[in-house]
Amino acid sequence: MSDQPRILVQGLAKTFTLHAHDAAEIPVFADLDLAVAPGECVALVGPSGAGKSTLMRAIYGNYLPSAGTVKVLHDGAYVDLVGAPPATILDVRRRTMGYVSQFLRVIPRIATIDLVMQPLLENGAPQEEAHARARAVLTALNLPEDLWPLPPATFSGGEQQRVNLARSLVRDYPILLLDEPTASLDAANRDNVVQLIRDALARGAAMIGIFHDSEVRERIATHRFAIEKWPAAA
Repeated sequence: MSDQPRILVQGLAKTFTLHAHDAAEIPVFADLDLAVAPGECVALVGPSGAGKSTLMRAIYGNYLPSAGTVKVLHDGAYVDLVGAPPATILDVRRRTMGYVSQFLRVIPRIATIDLVMQPLLENGAPQEEAHARARAVLTALNLPEDLWPLPPATFSGGEQQRVNLARSLVRDYPILLLDEPTASLDAANRDNVVQLIRDALARGAAMIGIFHDSEVRERIATHRFAIEKWPAAA
């Protein structure tokens, strides 16, 4: 397995401009450098409001940084997502970089099994293979089979989070971003998720995560990356 970083963040900065308040500027972070290689999981740590979620969203392409680069290894070459065309960002998300959020945002009337199969079908997997892999990951996450034909809009928070996890873990994404992946789960389901994430690490996925559960963080993370509130204390 190559140790070439799959995520390479250099000189990253983010400042929010409040146009409704005389263009007031709120600096979040500046000059961040971060590299994540295959098989590594970097846990973002720091106080609330320091910018952990902002950094994750900047890496995923939801937030445009104020300066710096976010390069991800895609089809064997680095792609800088800062300023990349939307089609490029969407292609990276479809084939290279998965995102696990604690919130599920999907079309309400699509069955759970179809939602989980979708990332595989979009990448050319045969229907039977996609269905089998979706069943396997939903079973591993202890989501009852009688829920699979139903849309998850009315599921509990923990059930919805497991659907979200299934959508990201059903494929072998080279890069995974994990935003509180076990926040709504009980102890048994938390342990199953931790094992699935560790399996993905063993296969060589590169990960960045936010884990408020210190036990989960210790079981998954290989490194920590501290973010301080801006401006940093003298």
